[in-house]
Amino acid sequence: MSKFIKLLTGSLLLASLIVARPVHAQQQAPASKVPVTTVVTVLGPNYTAPPALGKSDVIVHTGKQREDVTAWTSAQGDASALELAILIDEVSTIGTQLDDIRKFIQSQPKGTSVGLFYAGNGTIQTVSPFSADHDAVAKKVRLTFGDASASTSIYLSFMDLISRWKPGTARREVLIIGDGIDRFRGDPFSPDVPLAIERAQKAGIMIHTLYAKGAGRVGRNLFRLNYGQSNLAQMTDATGGESFFQGLDTPISFTPYLTQLDMVLHNQYFLTFTTARSMKKKGELRGFRVNTEQHNVEISAAREVFVPGAK
Repeated sequence: MSKFIKLLTGSLLLASLIVARPVHAQQQAPASKVPVTTVVTVLGPNYTAPPALGKSDVIVHTGKQREDVTAWTSAQGDASALELAILIDEVSTIGTQLDDIRKFIQSQPKGTSVGLFYAGNGTIQTVSPFSADHDAVAKKVRLTFGDASASTSIYLSFMDLISRWKPGTARREVLIIGDGIDRFRGDPFSPDVPLAIERAQKAGIMIHTLYAKGAGRVGRNLFRLNYGQSNLAQMTDATGGESFFQGLDTPISFTPYLTQLDMVLHNQYFLTFTTARSMKKKGELRGFRVNTEQHNVEISAAREVFVPGAK
């Protein structure tokens, strides 16, 4: 082999190594991880208190990837702060249940701030802003208008509530009382239902619903009633909350369901895990699953959590 060919061959080999090195390094570089915190509920069978769970008992996956759980903190004691919004659809036919709602508000612990809102015409009326003075908030509970024309969409009203709700370190949860029928967009497949879910997930808000039959002709349509309940169930399933129903009629008493909701609120945890940072600049919602191998334990969580984007 000539000296020239040897030099040329050596130069080509060196060049290939220089080019290949950063590609290999790029393939091996670990993805940037970010911490994500969400609130989950842990219950025993039939809304009973669960056994104690530790961080090592919790398993989190995003897709097929098992993620590292870095924190598991009970939402009690110093971490018990909660902002609980009660959003009542003006179209709901409730009356004898008002005292049940008042007693539920009055029974909340000191660390809970309760806000009372009524939904009508696609917006909210703030009857009482978030306050730890539970007696004062309970006194503001009133009858609804009971007029179908007063409500266009509970989902538009809920999104209005989200837009006014300032983020903080406390848990943020809402109890929606209504029939779930979208009187503005129509059912089934109202586009405002998935949009409301998306905004709640991005804001880290857990939704609970309590079915109350609405006034007017639509409120007597069995198909629309079923669509409404399906809408409410979609919202709770997607955000980790609970849906409460008693057939297609307003429950005579809300107390049994509010007692179950109280059990939910007293058995929640802040779950923190690390996951790969989103490649999207504004971040993204990412599906995840959380479970445990402990028996007789049910963990409820949102289907998706917000993951920050690339810096």
